[in-house]
Amino acid sequence: MQLLLPLLAIPLVSAQLHELAVKAGKLYFGTATDSRDIGFKNATYLKVLNDVKEFGQLTHSNGQKWFATEPAQGQFNFTYGEEVSSIARKNKQLLRCHTLVWHSQLAPWVDQPTTPWTKATLTAAMINHVTQEAKHWSGQCYAWDVVNEALNDDGTLRNSTFLQVIGPEYIKIAFRAASRADPKAKLYYNDYNIEKPGNKSAAVRELVRGLKKEGIRIDGVGLQSHFTVGTSPTVDQLIWTMEGYTKLGVEVALTELDIRIKEPETTANLAQQSVDYKAAIGACMQVDKCVGVTVWDFWDPVSWVPGVFAGFGSPSLWFGNFTKHPAYQGVVEALKNDTSKGHGGWGSHDHDDEDDDEEEGGWGWWKWW
Repeated sequence: MQLLLPLLAIPLVSAQLHELAVKAGKLYFGTATDSRDIGFKNATYLKVLNDVKEFGQLTHSNGQKWFATEPAQGQFNFTYGEEVSSIARKNKQLLRCHTLVWHSQLAPWVDQPTTPWTKATLTAAMINHVTQEAKHWSGQCYAWDVVNEALNDDGTLRNSTFLQVIGPEYIKIAFRAASRADPKAKLYYNDYNIEKPGNKSAAVRELVRGLKKEGIRIDGVGLQSHFTVGTSPTVDQLIWTMEGYTKLGVEVALTELDIRIKEPETTANLAQQSVDYKAAIGACMQVDKCVGVTVWDFWDPVSWVPGVFAGFGSPSLWFGNFTKHPAYQGVVEALKNDTSKGHGGWGSHDHDDEDDDEEEGGWGWWKWW
C-alpha cells in the first residue's frame, strides 16, 4: 500500500548512488532486477536501471537460478539470465551472479527426482550444474554466490536435498567446482540473518575457516540484509559482524538490501526506514573490505516482500510513482560518510579465533567435515 506523502517523498532527480559509492572508495552501488517482471514493461523503470550513475552493478533476481538454467537434467538454457547480463555488458555495469547452489527454486528433477538420488549421482549432477553455468558466464561475473542459504537461524546446516544426499561436504564440492569453472570471479557464501552477532554469523565464520583450512577458495561473504523498519541491526552490530568475516581474509558486501515497512506507510515509519538504510550503508562505508551494496530491486511494485510478509511492503528506494523514498536521502548521506559508530561497544576481534566462538553458542567444537 502506498500513501502519497509529498513532504517526505523525494522527487526524481539526477542519479548519483553509484557515483557517490565509487567516489567514497567502493566498487559499486547496484540493484537486482528481473527481466520477466513488470518493471521491464515500464520505460521509467528501464531508464533508472540503465543509468550507470545510479547503478553500476546488476544482479539477476531469478534468471541464473537452477530452475531457469537447467530445467531438465543436462539441458541448459541461459536465455533468461542473458536478458540481464546483456544489459550489464552494454552499460559496462559489474555483474554479480546469483546463484549456483540453493535449496529453493530448484528444477523439479533435482528435489523431486523420478529415480532416487545416490550420493554419487547427485554429486555428479551438482558439479555438472555448477561447472556448466559458471563456465557460461566465466569472465563476466565480478562475483558468484556459490552457495546460498545453507544455514538455519540457529547456525546448524539446513536440511536440504544436497545435505540429505551428499552430506555437509556438498558446500566444499560446490566451491571447488566454481573455482575451476570461473577462476577470475570472486566466490561468495551468501545468506540472511548473518548481519549481527549470534549463532548464525558464528557458523558463517566457521564455514569460512573450514573452507580455507582445506585450501578451498572462498573470497567473500554476502550479507543479504533483508531488514524490517525499527528492528534493523545497528551500525555497531553490522560493523562488528562484517569485520569478523573480513579478518578471516574475505571481503564482504550487502547483497540483497531492502527494509520493509509495516503497512500503512506513515511519516514516522518512512523516516525510520531512512535511518535504517543509512545505518546499513554507513556500516559498509566504515569497513574497508565491504566492497559494495546491492538493493534487492529499487521499485516497490516489483518487490518480493508483500508476497512473503503479509502486511508489510514499501521496502525499496522508489515508490510506485517513481518518487523516491526519504530513505534515498539516507543512503546519499551514508555514501557521503555522514555516519558514525554508535556506542554499542561490541568489542574487538583482536583475539577472535576458532575457540572464541564458544561464547556465541559453542560453535568452536563444531566441524562439518
